[in-house]
Amino acid sequence: MAGCSRGSSLPTWMTAAASRVDLTGGAVSPSHQGSSSPSTSSSAGPAPAAGADLELGMFERALSAAGAAFVSAIIVNPLDVAKTRLQAQAAGVLYHHPPQMAALGPDAILSEFKCSPSCTRGLILGEPVCPPDCFQYKGTVDVFLKVVRQEGFSRLWRGTNAGLALAVPTVGIYLPCYDIFRNWIEDFTRINAPGLTPYAPLVAGSVARSLACIACSPIELARTRMQAYKEFRPGVKPPGMWKTLVGVLSPLASSSQNVQNYRVLWTGVGAQLARDVPFSGICWSTLEPIRRKLLGLVGEEGNAASVLGANFAAGFVAGSLAAGATCPLDVAKTRRQIEKDTEKAMRMTTRQTLTEIWRSGGMKGLFTGVSPRVARAGPSVGIVVSFYEVVKYALHQRQAS
Repeated sequence: MAGCSRGSSLPTWMTAAASRVDLTGGAVSPSHQGSSSPSTSSSAGPAPAAGADLELGMFERALSAAGAAFVSAIIVNPLDVAKTRLQAQAAGVLYHHPPQMAALGPDAILSEFKCSPSCTRGLILGEPVCPPDCFQYKGTVDVFLKVVRQEGFSRLWRGTNAGLALAVPTVGIYLPCYDIFRNWIEDFTRINAPGLTPYAPLVAGSVARSLACIACSPIELARTRMQAYKEFRPGVKPPGMWKTLVGVLSPLASSSQNVQNYRVLWTGVGAQLARDVPFSGICWSTLEPIRRKLLGLVGEEGNAASVLGANFAAGFVAGSLAAGATCPLDVAKTRRQIEKDTEKAMRMTTRQTLTEIWRSGGMKGLFTGVSPRVARAGPSVGIVVSFYEVVKYALHQRQAS
């Protein structure tokens, strides 16, 4: 078969695992094996499967990735809320109402926020009240229970609109660019520096993620703030994404340097890059070998279900490892983006933030929210990668027919 070494059992349509896209229109050999011999390549024309895969352009790839991101953002949003609340609480954000405490004493607040079943209630002036520690989050499940009880079930999907607005363009940029950069780097290094070819996924993932992060950082800022803060006024709808971004800019409205003021929308972008670029490098350099191995076991007989399973398993493992390793940088990003003092936020650096977290909370502080972060990232990466590859598989099948 053209484009594959003899004895290869990998599906030829898999751009990430077998035949790959050459933007000039030619099929190239799989990145994990050597090139086929000249006689093999010349005696057989382009394999139909590989040729069909080459027809998948940037639009089809972006559409596949955006669909995957849409599904993932909805499913894992509660874990994102839990992670952000735990990190914001560690940074000093209060989830009880101080003025109400002042009115009733230091150990109680009004009952308009419902107590958890485990809380010891008291009575002040005949009114049932909860002590402040009833509003302290003690873990991921505790966040779920208290958010549902005190704010309503729908609050677990707080920031989903921003998450969707973020995920679709981010992944729509990220995965197609990763595919293209990886193919180009593998072609270049195979000819000029074969020893560097295994590092192509790491470099391509890092560059693609950097582009996506910079483009979509303001939406990430809005989502973090929407998930971190709690609306205390009963019956008042929390601000949405655009209102949150306007709130970020409003303290600077009177300043004469209007253009420079928009930099505040990229608050924490340094920490976000410091988190996402290593995340992407770790994730892809782990994911590619795992899924190539799994897809090698499936071979040409693989169907959509086997493609889904192989990619989900590889994505789950890779996403979980990368999320755990980069958790301290995620804590720093959250802390920088929830800072409401605009001048302080503009002065903060990732290194200063990490040092401050270490001094105040030690190792535990640096890994605040690691459980929901890992629990979110594993399924999220698995869903995105598997959905993306299955859609590519379906497009190939349609073109082949």
